[in-house]
Amino acid sequence: MARFAFRERSRKVPRLGPRIAALASVIFAVLAIAAGRLYYLQIIRHHALAEMADRNRIRILRLPALRGLVFDRRHRPLVDTKPSFQAVIVPEDSPDLTVTIARLQKLLGVENLEKKIDDADDQGRPDFEPVIVAEHLEWPQVVALESHQLELPGVSLQVSPQRHYLYDSLAAHLLGYVGEVTLKDLDRLPDYRMGDEIGKFGLERSLEATLRGDAGGQEIEVDAIGRRLRMLREIPERPGDSIVMTIDLDLQRTAEAAIGDRAGALVAVDPNTGYILAMASRPAFDPNIFAEGISPSAWKELTTDPSHPLQNRAIQGTYPPGSTFKIVDSIAALMDHSVTLSTSYYCPGGIWFGNREYRCWRKQGHGNIQLHRAIVESCDVFFYEVGQRLGVDRIAAWAHALGLGRKSGIALDNEKGGVIPSTDWKERRFHERWYPAETLSVAIGQGYVSVTPLQLAMMAATVANGGTLYQPQFVREVDALDGTAVKQYPPIVRGELHIDPQTLDSVRAAMVDVVSAPDGTGHAAKIDGIAVAAKTGTAQVVKEAQGARTKETALPMKYRDHGWFIAFAPADHPKIAIACIIEHSGHGGSSAGPVVKQVMEKYFELYPPQGSNPPAPAPANQSAPATPLDE
Repeated sequence: MARFAFRERSRKVPRLGPRIAALASVIFAVLAIAAGRLYYLQIIRHHALAEMADRNRIRILRLPALRGLVFDRRHRPLVDTKPSFQAVIVPEDSPDLTVTIARLQKLLGVENLEKKIDDADDQGRPDFEPVIVAEHLEWPQVVALESHQLELPGVSLQVSPQRHYLYDSLAAHLLGYVGEVTLKDLDRLPDYRMGDEIGKFGLERSLEATLRGDAGGQEIEVDAIGRRLRMLREIPERPGDSIVMTIDLDLQRTAEAAIGDRAGALVAVDPNTGYILAMASRPAFDPNIFAEGISPSAWKELTTDPSHPLQNRAIQGTYPPGSTFKIVDSIAALMDHSVTLSTSYYCPGGIWFGNREYRCWRKQGHGNIQLHRAIVESCDVFFYEVGQRLGVDRIAAWAHALGLGRKSGIALDNEKGGVIPSTDWKERRFHERWYPAETLSVAIGQGYVSVTPLQLAMMAATVANGGTLYQPQFVREVDALDGTAVKQYPPIVRGELHIDPQTLDSVRAAMVDVVSAPDGTGHAAKIDGIAVAAKTGTAQVVKEAQGARTKETALPMKYRDHGWFIAFAPADHPKIAIACIIEHSGHGGSSAGPVVKQVMEKYFELYPPQGSNPPAPAPANQSAPATPLDE
């Protein structure tokens, strides 16, 4: 027992000091690391982390401005804006982005949402920047998205303005369309952002700066899954200014309806100002499909359509003017004294030049004929002779002076200039000399000659108003949101042609008889009580073989002639000038003439003339009148 007690007393007590010291060192090291981390986070990284926290809690939403409205000349709306619903996602707000995307795709019935997010990231999307993953949502999709909001962290509904063309394809080529900005657009336009609308074509493009307005923004607070809690402050957007056009809605409707399903174009202009009253190009397209986001298949269908619905034939279609060009010959010949009103030529139905016969459209010919009746009946032989006397260079000089073969200056992209040949032009173009026989074709508006419908409309206006060549315009004024005019577009004079008044009176009197005389070629445009001055034209598409006279109906449609009709009225104080072409329609008097008549009748219904005088009497003819035929 005593031995056991001794052993108990002799056992050594453990030393705790070193262990406590080691534990204390560990604790102090942990505290030091924590303190260092806190110092790093709260002092060194304070500003960066505070900004990140704010970006997670506070978002800046950009509010695109409403585009300006577009009105016709009587302030009737043509283009406005309607709301469009979009699904947007902030990927950083979704704990499991893959699951959220799968739910959203199933809910909306769409696919490939993840690719849109990847594309946005590839384009340098900042953190917490929302990505539009579905556009133009239908109402059931909107309801489904809103009712499942808690299951879709980071997803929200966004309402954006969408361009709306009230009359679908009406005046589509003039109004144009909008589309989403591209990366190429962003490179040159730093004020735009991905998803913004921009004018791509027509008026929408040429007046983009006026229509666009200034974007605004909102600073909002969101919860952990990106749902909006409250708005902190707002910078309101400034809507774009509105455009008042020069076209008349009713006249535009009439023009397009009159052309119908045929391919063609019509331009109606005020000859005293150069303002466009109507500009129709058919076939057309619906610009709303671009505002809604055109699909690749729809775009391919439009661009591969053989009827070329995207082409504005009024300014981009170039055609031989046919016999409408004889107005140029007549003015040039009278002003250069190459012929007089009493100059007479014999038309047997054709003329031999070199070893080839150049035929008149009237097989039996017109007999002895002077300038007035040559215009009325559109005698080709008379103008072959005139062309030989003038020469191609003098014809070209007068054609250019009247606005043919060069761009008109209208504020639309991709206007074509056409061609008015001359000796210098052929040398530059083909490195060949000009042959005298080629002048005969030019004299009747064939050969190398090509013009646009707009150019011929402006030529008709110049003849109508006495020699003033205006620049065509389709905008009358720009209005602010409250309706006050902030900019006006007065007429622009491009040049004054010093044409002898007697020359113009003689040409205009013949143009009146084209419609009103029994042997005229333009009876289809006759309007009771109003003197219409006009000229028909038939533009050859393919050259016939020597000696052949193929019936028009025997040719395939694509080889048939184009029909032209130019006119102005009332003849004594013109208010409207028109050029119309119907492709592959044959004789201009019977195809384009009725179209022009419908447009003029609608114009005078809308704007009745004040005391029109009867047509000027025609000079006495020295030979028996021919049977009335359309040219």
